[in-house]
Amino acid sequence: MNQLSKYSIVAAALAGITFSASQVAAHHAFSAEFDAESPVLLRGKVTRVEWINPHAWVHIEQIKEDGTRVAWMVVGGTPNTLLRGGITKKPLLPGTEIIVRGYQSKDKNCVPSCKANGRDITFTDGRKLFMGSSGTGAPRDGSDPG
Repeated sequence: MNQLSKYSIVAAALAGITFSASQVAAHHAFSAEFDAESPVLLRGKVTRVEWINPHAWVHIEQIKEDGTRVAWMVVGGTPNTLLRGGITKKPLLPGTEIIVRGYQSKDKNCVPSCKANGRDITFTDGRKLFMGSSGTGAPRDGSDPG
């Protein structure tokens, strides 16, 4: 084995370790980032949805009673979990009005957006779908599926 091959193997191994570590750091328990004592009820329009692993993100713009606009990033389960629960890309198109029940991040930092862990989504037609917070340490309130 020549010197270049040895360096290639070492570089590939280091890249794999780095990637794996970043994936583990990105996947966290509810209690690490969100506050079970800070429930939120958000009504707003979808601005964007990120169907990425390990968690999908629904971005909404909430308009408060005083007219101010607040951007929210709401984390849900994995894209696969959401799809199995009935949450697909089609009903979450930009401009769709939804109500999200969840829990705000511990840091309460709203720059550039406020963050919340989504419990469930209610659509204007009354459909209510679970966003996949169970099993991550989110509080159980009796509305968990099955």
